[in-house]
Amino acid sequence: MAKYFQEEIECAPRERIRAMQDEKLRKQVRHVWENVPYYRKKMEEKGVTPEDISSTSDLHKLPFLSKADLRNAYPYGLLACPLKDCVRIHSTSGTTGKRVIAFYTQADIDMWSECAARAIVAAGGGPEDVCQISYGYGLFTGGAGLDGGSHKVGCLTVPTSSGNTDRQIMFLMDLKATILCCTPSYAAYLGESLKERGYKPEDIPLKAGIFGAEPWSEEMRRDIEQTLGIKAYDIYGLTEISGPGVAFECSAQQGMHINEDHFLVETIDPDTGETLPEGTQGELVFTSLDKAAFPLLRYRTRDICTLTREPCSCGRTHVRMAKPKGRSDDMLIIRGVNVFPSQIETVLMNNGYAANYQIIIGRVNNTDTFEVKVEMTPDMFTDNVGEIDERRKALSDDLKAMLGIKARISLVAPKSITRSEGKAVRVIDNRKL
Repeated sequence: MAKYFQEEIECAPRERIRAMQDEKLRKQVRHVWENVPYYRKKMEEKGVTPEDISSTSDLHKLPFLSKADLRNAYPYGLLACPLKDCVRIHSTSGTTGKRVIAFYTQADIDMWSECAARAIVAAGGGPEDVCQISYGYGLFTGGAGLDGGSHKVGCLTVPTSSGNTDRQIMFLMDLKATILCCTPSYAAYLGESLKERGYKPEDIPLKAGIFGAEPWSEEMRRDIEQTLGIKAYDIYGLTEISGPGVAFECSAQQGMHINEDHFLVETIDPDTGETLPEGTQGELVFTSLDKAAFPLLRYRTRDICTLTREPCSCGRTHVRMAKPKGRSDDMLIIRGVNVFPSQIETVLMNNGYAANYQIIIGRVNNTDTFEVKVEMTPDMFTDNVGEIDERRKALSDDLKAMLGIKARISLVAPKSITRSEGKAVRVIDNRKL
C-alpha cells in the first residue's frame, strides 16, 4: 500500500521546499500586486512593493488580510483573474454579516484535490478503498474537497453528504465503506447510532476516519475510535485558503503536516502581529503560494496553535501544526477569564461523558452567568437524585480546576441535546456583547 500520494514533494529536502517557496512567493506577490487593487493599496499604505519581497524571509514586510477585509471586498474585490477563468466558488458557513466567497480556477481545484488526496493516502487510503464522504456538499468546502481527493486516489467515492443517518448507515454497511470523512461530532453521532442498532466495532467495515471542520479533543478521538473500531485522523483547512487538505495527520499523529509547497505558514502574536519563533503558541497566518483566482497573502486565521519542524517518523518533511487550541476571535471571555470549549470537552470526556454538551453564557446584573449542559450516558442515567448531585459536584470541581472559574452544571437525560449533522453548536452566548 502506498505511503505517500506524491513522495517526491511530501518528503522533499528542506532546502528544496524553501527554494520552491521563495520562487512561488515572488511570483505570487507580483500576481497580486498587478491584479488585486484592494491588496495593492494595502501594500502601498505599508510602503511595500513586489521588489521588496525576494524570499520568505521578507514575508513579514507584507500587510495582513483578515476576514473583515474579505467581507469589505465582497464579492469580487480580491479576485485576481478574469471571471471567465473561474470554474467554482465556495463560501463560509458564517451566520452574520456578508459571507466570504472564495473563487477557484480549474488549476486551483486540481491543486486542492491533490492536497486532499495526500491526506487520504496518509490515512491508509488507496484505489481499493470505499470512501464515504459525509461532509456537506454545496457551498461548504468539506464535501467537495474530500470528494476531489478521493477521486485522485482512485477510491470508490460514496458522496452521501451530511444527514439522513439511516441512509448513511445503509451505504456504510452494504458497500463496506473503509474510510469515513465527516465532522467529528457527526462521526460520534454515527457511532452512537450504529451501537443502538446492535453493531459492535468489529462489525463495522471502516478502518479509518478523516475528521475536521470543528474543534475536537484527544478524548473525543479515542471515544470515536473505540466506538467505530477505526483510527481517526485530523484534517485542517479553511474556505479562504482552499478547504480541507491545507494540513493533515499522518500515521504518527504528532501534528498535521502543512502542504508547504502550496501554503506558506507563520505564527504571530494575535495582539501585536509580531512574528513568533517556531514552537511558540500563536495565531496561524497563511499565504497562498500558487492559487490563481483567490490568492490571499498573510491571511489571519484566528486559529491558535504551535508549529514544529522536528523530524516525523512518517518520513514527511513538511512543517507540522498542532491541533488548534482554540480561536483568538471566538475564545470565550467569561468573568475576565479566557475559556476555550476544547478545555471543557477534555474535562467531560475524562469523566466518562459523551461529547454531547452545550455551553450557555448569559449576563445578569452586569455579571456573566456560565452554564454547561451535559448529557449523561445511558449507563449514568438514574432517578437517584443523590447520585446525580455527586456527579454534578465532581464535574463542577474538575471544571473549576481546569478553567479557574466555576460553572453551573446541568446533567440532562441521554439524547436530550439536539444532535448535529454538520458543525456542532457548542456555544450559546446570550450576552449580546
